[in-house]
Amino acid sequence: MQDVAIRGLSVGNNQPLTLIAGPCQLESADHAQMIAGTLAEICQRTGAQFIFKGSYDKANRTSLSGTRGLGMEAGLKILEGVRAAFGCPVLTDIHEREQCAEVASVVDVLQIPAFLCRQTDLLIAAGETGAAINIKKGQFLAPWDMANVASKVASTGNNRIMLTERGVSFGYNTLVTDMRSLPTMARTGYPVVMDATHSVQQPGGQGNSSGGQREFAPVMARTAVSLGIAAVFIETHQDPDNAPSDGPNMIYLDQMDRLITSLMAFDALAKADPLRP
Repeated sequence: MQDVAIRGLSVGNNQPLTLIAGPCQLESADHAQMIAGTLAEICQRTGAQFIFKGSYDKANRTSLSGTRGLGMEAGLKILEGVRAAFGCPVLTDIHEREQCAEVASVVDVLQIPAFLCRQTDLLIAAGETGAAINIKKGQFLAPWDMANVASKVASTGNNRIMLTERGVSFGYNTLVTDMRSLPTMARTGYPVVMDATHSVQQPGGQGNSSGGQREFAPVMARTAVSLGIAAVFIETHQDPDNAPSDGPNMIYLDQMDRLITSLMAFDALAKADPLRP
């Protein structure tokens, strides 16, 4: 098992739980700081490590009418402001290899979207930045296939890699999560992350947008954390039903305190008997 050092944090399957959380889309500087501040305070009090996430572009929206986001320039300014205000690492998605170097000059973690996880040129360009790389497992991949994906990044000499489970396609507009995938991916030696909110997404389930079952997101988080993983990924919003994207699967911000508190209790139990993949 190896840990990934990220701006003073040590993210690993045997380390205290890391929360990767924030809104789906960045909406404004004030909104990002409000959510980041709320989560940072909870994490400091509960002992969770915290990485703020926010996307400047949602390039894989269900339909052309879907709101894409603020764009890279505005989004990076917001993320830079969050990091300066709260001292926490920040994470965002990249979609093209040309974005990698510029984004890595501001953020601490580059995230490879699930649909792009086998794009060799993107993975290599991301790895070459030296930033930590969080790779979401494609909805079409088996967990053991992620060893090949990680090796593309590692070929650049960058082993600061995390692997994220976010469910697998099961028929139309439905995802399921096989919890065996978490210890399976842990066999690579890299930190494993559970994406609790996208795993309850219903892709394209509302015709022109995706649906979701947010009531099951805490269930997915607690189940995964009880295994002793490195991190849990959660999208949150104060008013998910009016968020620009992924509202149906985001957790209400005012529910995060209780959830994180319970996750830390599960994490303490799990880390007392570490994951043995």
